[in-house]
Amino acid sequence: MRALIIDDEIDICYLLSTLLDRKSIKSDYVNSIAQAVTALETSKPEIIFLDNHLPDGRGVDFIHFIKEHNPQVKLVMITAYDTPADRSAAFAKGVDYFVAKPFSRDIIYATLDEMER
Repeated sequence: MRALIIDDEIDICYLLSTLLDRKSIKSDYVNSIAQAVTALETSKPEIIFLDNHLPDGRGVDFIHFIKEHNPQVKLVMITAYDTPADRSAAFAKGVDYFVAKPFSRDIIYATLDEMER
């Protein structure tokens, strides 16, 4: 299984990649929407972790592109902006899971376990 992490915070990318590696999920990370577009042209990850606030746009506005080019992907929105309106907009646009920052190892593993069901 392969994952793509789209987040401008390098610490988050390292943390998620380490957690995923412990679950035998290989991952790559990018730090902007522009880099994500390029990455998605060459790979088809099964899971994408998408931050909502990136230097070149909002992740919620990028969901359509992701789902259009990889409709089977499991999409996890990860953001520090956890309001009911943010959650509602993300789910309406097609995310499968929503994880608020800061998150714990247990929350990420519970999300991965839910995907397997």
